[in-house]
Amino acid sequence: MSPWKRLGAFFAATATTAVLAANVAAQGQPPILIGQTVGVTGSAAATVKESMLGASLYFQQVNAQGGIGGRKIELVTLDDKFDPKLTFENARTLIEKNEVTALFMPRGTPHTKDLIPLLDKHGVPLVGPSTGAMALHQPVPKNIFHIRAPYQREVEMAIEHMLRQGSTRIGILHVDDAFGEDGLEGAQKAFKAHNMQAAFIEKFDRAKPDFSAIAPRIFEKRPQTVIVIGTGQAVVDAILALRATGLAAQLITLSNNASSGFTKALGDKARGVIVTQVFPSERSFSYPLIQELAHAAKTQGAGTVSPAVVEGFANAKVLVEGLRRAAPTIDRQHLRAALDGMSKYDLGGLEISYSSTDHSGLDYADLSIITADGRFQR
Repeated sequence: MSPWKRLGAFFAATATTAVLAANVAAQGQPPILIGQTVGVTGSAAATVKESMLGASLYFQQVNAQGGIGGRKIELVTLDDKFDPKLTFENARTLIEKNEVTALFMPRGTPHTKDLIPLLDKHGVPLVGPSTGAMALHQPVPKNIFHIRAPYQREVEMAIEHMLRQGSTRIGILHVDDAFGEDGLEGAQKAFKAHNMQAAFIEKFDRAKPDFSAIAPRIFEKRPQTVIVIGTGQAVVDAILALRATGLAAQLITLSNNASSGFTKALGDKARGVIVTQVFPSERSFSYPLIQELAHAAKTQGAGTVSPAVVEGFANAKVLVEGLRRAAPTIDRQHLRAALDGMSKYDLGGLEISYSSTDHSGLDYADLSIITADGRFQR
């Protein structure tokens, strides 16, 4: 079976997963159920598909080696269509009905933030959210364990880079939600540090993004750089609209759009767009993490690896390490305790540590530029 077909199996409905779990239980040890609510469809679907491919490569590898203490990992994935309301309802189903041990890699800042009371009520750890919002780092949510660096670090780094390149007229276009506000805050910190102001600040509606009026306004400002803070198709539409005005400014977006699906959607307008990154390049084979991923991808016939695949693979590694440390009693309480006690874990050339007062994970950040053939060049 191809890895994409196996990935489709990971997106199975709850009832199907329950049958699989029952079959495994009948053969011996019951599976370890991990829940995920994510936009399998919707504006973030292309990146979700790739990050989940990365996660599935690692889960399949672990299961092929006997799982954890003889127990296989079963991922129950529900489609929230990138809608925060569906995210919450799906999470409640996964926690209360499916009785999952943990939640894994949801996408979206408002989506994840809304889950905190539910996680705390049931004592469910959430590992590897695909968001870097500072509001999810401070104060420290006791049940959320980050792996990627904060968005604010990405934005600050991007601005610092453009200033070194001589670009001083830098504008911000952001989605009007918690994610966008968080990215804007990072930009404002960078501007303040350099005693400057944004060339403009524009925002767009998350549910119904429309750039027909926004793009011409931005063009009139004659910026040298535009940082677009948003997700998936909305960012694609924003970039296409800006280029359609004749704007020649450097365009930058964040790591949540670091997928081959994003570059394909941009077509010939992808070339030259800068995308921040929070993991080493998929071609940085000096990192054992990338070597391991490359081997898994080759063994399982996964084909092209993107930054989103790297993130999914890394997130799965951290979750599995937590489960291993929690064994032989793998439940919500023991998993959270195991993660809290994870110190200086070598993810493969990247060190990650948690404690009861720090769930921030990595601090790695980098820049990439999309080439003419759609690759992310560092």
